[in-house]
Order: sequence, then structure tokens, then C-alpha cells
Amino acid sequence: MEDKTMNGLEQVQALIAGGVQPPFGRKMGVSLVEAGEGLAVFEGTPGEEDYNPMGTVHGGYAAAMLDSACGIAAHTELRSGQAYTTAEIKISYLHPLTARSGKVRAVGKIVSIGKRAAFAKASLFDQTGRLCATATSTLIVF
Repeated sequence: MEDKTMNGLEQVQALIAGGVQPPFGRKMGVSLVEAGEGLAVFEGTPGEEDYNPMGTVHGGYAAAMLDSACGIAAHTELRSGQAYTTAEIKISYLHPLTARSGKVRAVGKIVSIGKRAAFAKASLFDQTGRLCATATSTLIVF
């Protein structure tokens, strides 16, 4: 997303069209699969390698997907030359993820965006469509 002549949505759509995934996403096995105005969708398939000592997927896996969905949803609304960073995020875990959860999907949407701040929300669903976690995020626009 380094081309400062494109707006945020154009940058994100270029990444998807080029099959480009950031290093963090490649490490986690999480991919940006869809983007539109104020919308970002990530997918990944957690496995036992993502487990915490309790025998479920570590909450950081869901948090990273939700943070990414909120952030890229905000990115799609930026003008050329603008950037953002997450100021805060609140995660609510509703159902644990396991290797049996299958492909999970984080859907992020913009609630509101202004000159200095953006507000986004995201939901994480398991393969059956069950809501497993939600997030709200405040992002600083600069």
C-alpha cells in the first residue's frame, strides 16, 4: 500500500488483484479476500499450531484478524496520501475457535470516518457461520 497516488480503496484492491499478502498475514495463514468502500474481509484456517495451553486457538489469532478487518476497512476510505493507525480495539470473545472451526472469516466495516479518526467494527465467524468474536476499533487518521 505504498503508492501515494492511489486512494485507499484502489491500494487495497491492487493488493488483492496482485495476490499480495503482508508478511504478518502470510505467517498466520490469513488472507485479505475482499474489499469495498468501508469493507474488508479476511479469511484464515486456524489449526492446533495456534492453540493456547487450554487447548483452543489463542485469542490473539482472532484479535489479529479483527484488527486487520477494522484497519483495512478504514484504509478503503482514505484519500491518497493519508494513513492510519489503530488507537484502540475492544474484542469480545463469544465462542472459542479450535482446529474444527474450519475456515474463519472476519468482516470489517466502517462505522464513521472523519479527518482525524475512524471508527470500525468487525465480526468473526466460523465455517458454519456462527459468530465467534466481535470488535470495535478507533483508528487515528493522519
